[in-house]
Amino acid sequence: MTTSNIAAPSPVSPDAIPVVGIGASAGGLEPICDLLAAVPPDSPFAYVVVQHLDPQHTGMLPELLQRVTAMPVLQVADGMQVQAGSVYVIPPDRDLGYSQGTLHLAHRQRVLGQRLSIDHFFGELAVACGSLATGVVLSGMGSDGSAGLRAIQERGGLTLAQQPGSARFAAMPQSAIDSGSADLVALPGEMPALIASRLANQQALRVVPGAQRRNALNELLQFLLARTGNDFSDYKMNTVMRRIERRMALHQCASLDSYVRLLHDNPGEVQLLFKEMLIGVTNFFRDQKVWEQLKTVGLPQLLAAHPDGAAFKAWVPACSTGEEAYSLAIVFSEAVEHVSPRAKYTLQIFATDLDPDAIDRARNGQFARSIEADVSPERLQRFFVADEQGYRVRKELRNMIIFAQQNIISDPPFTKLDLLSCRNLLIYFSAKLQQRLIPLFHYALKREGLLLLGSADTPGQFTELFAPMPGVSRIYQRLDASTHRLVHYFPTRVAAVAPIPNEGRSASMNGNLQSQVEQLLLKKHTPAAVLLNHDGDILYIHGRTGVYLEPAAGKANWNIHAMARDSLRYELDDLLQRAVREDGLQVLRGLVVKDGAGQELAVDLSAERLGEGEVLDGMVLVTFASAPRPAGRRSRSANPRVAELEQQLAQARLEIQSVRDEMQTSREELRSANEELQSTNEELQSTNEELTTSKEEMQSLNEELYTVNAELQSKVDDLSLVNSDMKNLLNSTDIATIFLDNVLRIRRFTTQAAQIYKLIASDVQRPLSDIANDLVYPELEDDANEVLRSLVYCEKQIPTRNGRWFTVRIMPYRTLDNVIDGLVLTFVNITGAKELESRLRALSKAAGDSGGVP
Repeated sequence: MTTSNIAAPSPVSPDAIPVVGIGASAGGLEPICDLLAAVPPDSPFAYVVVQHLDPQHTGMLPELLQRVTAMPVLQVADGMQVQAGSVYVIPPDRDLGYSQGTLHLAHRQRVLGQRLSIDHFFGELAVACGSLATGVVLSGMGSDGSAGLRAIQERGGLTLAQQPGSARFAAMPQSAIDSGSADLVALPGEMPALIASRLANQQALRVVPGAQRRNALNELLQFLLARTGNDFSDYKMNTVMRRIERRMALHQCASLDSYVRLLHDNPGEVQLLFKEMLIGVTNFFRDQKVWEQLKTVGLPQLLAAHPDGAAFKAWVPACSTGEEAYSLAIVFSEAVEHVSPRAKYTLQIFATDLDPDAIDRARNGQFARSIEADVSPERLQRFFVADEQGYRVRKELRNMIIFAQQNIISDPPFTKLDLLSCRNLLIYFSAKLQQRLIPLFHYALKREGLLLLGSADTPGQFTELFAPMPGVSRIYQRLDASTHRLVHYFPTRVAAVAPIPNEGRSASMNGNLQSQVEQLLLKKHTPAAVLLNHDGDILYIHGRTGVYLEPAAGKANWNIHAMARDSLRYELDDLLQRAVREDGLQVLRGLVVKDGAGQELAVDLSAERLGEGEVLDGMVLVTFASAPRPAGRRSRSANPRVAELEQQLAQARLEIQSVRDEMQTSREELRSANEELQSTNEELQSTNEELTTSKEEMQSLNEELYTVNAELQSKVDDLSLVNSDMKNLLNSTDIATIFLDNVLRIRRFTTQAAQIYKLIASDVQRPLSDIANDLVYPELEDDANEVLRSLVYCEKQIPTRNGRWFTVRIMPYRTLDNVIDGLVLTFVNITGAKELESRLRALSKAAGDSGGVP
């Protein structure tokens, strides 16, 4: 039940050499030396070192590494074959590739100035070596290597990162750890032993008997179902075992039985194994050609069908961390721009996944700078905002998508969709599960809706449900099909809906059922035959039955009681009842039937209730065998009693036919009622979908309100800090200050002002004239009003009643927008200056009286 968008695994040759890729950048020489020094000379691994080297200098790395290891250290040349027990070093200013045991060199590619040579090599190593690949990220700046480790993880390989505390530059290993790409975090000198232990466990698992592995695997899956509620039995077992073996290798478990015991004793490991099943390695615009075809062919056709505008709906199951959903939103936005004339088109994308952590990351819309390798600079500039952590999706793009946790197998699907994108998921499911999901996709889509599948996905046998769009690949258009044709596959109704005659089971007729019926006929009969369900509906026809059966007039009816010719109808009814009640073969011989031309033919009828296998259990097989015609037929008896009985028999047959017709009518009414119930259920599904949408919108609105509240709180904190700074500044000047509004009411005052005016905290907003003061300044209000009128400040020296003097300055209060919004009164204490002035005057007067000069 994974809902992760992952790539298909590659087959790995059994004699392939296990390769350890070592990625490093700044400060990487020392940990590389520590790692290689701990490798034994006879190591079964090949080691490839990919380091960011200065292209302007000759590489000295091979010589430096040869001093710490007995293994040969070689600088890579194009086409060099890899050998176990050797070390290979990338040359400066080159990218390194790997396929079929050979290393390939190419000129280094830069993505917006960044070098991603480690990601490039790790990606090719994952494809070539699969579970035999190991990726190691050591000291360095940036995030190169994280995406490559995820690719190795996906293919079943082992990934390691250096302990950040031991790295000179911890950015690269920390990025790998934060992204969940590193299976193990260790010191460089400890890594070789961990890698060797993992390979030994893989080899030990291969020699475990198959029956023992199956029993232990079944127990593990049942335990996982009980603990997580998710059933992985419909996975392809190779995928399941690859995920389990990774966890076993990390815990050094030599057998499935020991790992099952570990699961019982360690509840945390259950959740880790569950998340291992859901690893989703995805990219923006994966398979670029498909997205370009969707933009230029698929979406324009969808838009052209609604020239006046429309609100479209899309579903992206297995969205993982959201890259595919955002890619779809970007492509739709670009396609709408080319529509002429312009109309209002909107797209609501429902993106779901089983992994709640992946959904949280997708909702956040934050991506690392490594997406520059997949997203063009134009798209990055238009749809993303660069920040310190990488790139964040713009709000208008984020608002197009609703992310939710959902199980694609057991939960109801979204309905009335115009587009459904399920890429690189079906290949991980069994054929049985794929046969359930394809009709479910058909049910969810509107007429002529579009289905996007991955490079290895197809609709399979359901060619009547989907057809590929002309000239494009992996984009399919929905075809019309009966609702009854699909109801058998709808996961929420399998147990609740009654079997639909003929059509309810016809989807499986071309598979196992047909094979079993034909084998049974070959063993027991060669004549014409029909297979019936318990209601008499014909499920399968073998041979030519037109002599015995004919379509009934009116609405198509595939019930054998309606199709049987009149001369066989009653005998056939009795035969079928006996076959249902009794075991064994029931036979009627020598019946005479008239064909369409009126010719009389003899036939032997046989009927048998089947019990062979789950598919055929409870069905009835009826055969028609030609028989020799009797030499002569008995003439009707002249006995009146016999004639009376024959008349009563004919009357009873008419009544039975009438009852049968009424029963057929009732069945039609029940079928109509069932269709109405299905329609009602669809409406309920749509209502549930709308409620889910409303809930998501409310959650989104709540997140926005929370963000706004946080911003307001931040501004309140800033304002409080500014107020505190201003208060301390004013108090530190030791100048009494009063702030007034335009009508001379008090706005604010400093502590020193309370020594002149009798002010307390509650006096704010009171008129200044209401406050008692010590100043001898009755014209204060007149001067204040004049300053408000003329905007020219006023300054006077005013005494107080207790002998102090103050310089009173009245100035206009200007806002940041240069608007006058009150007055500022300042009172500077000049009592000391006035006293000094008085003494000087007194001295001058005394000197004048004495005629001397002071």
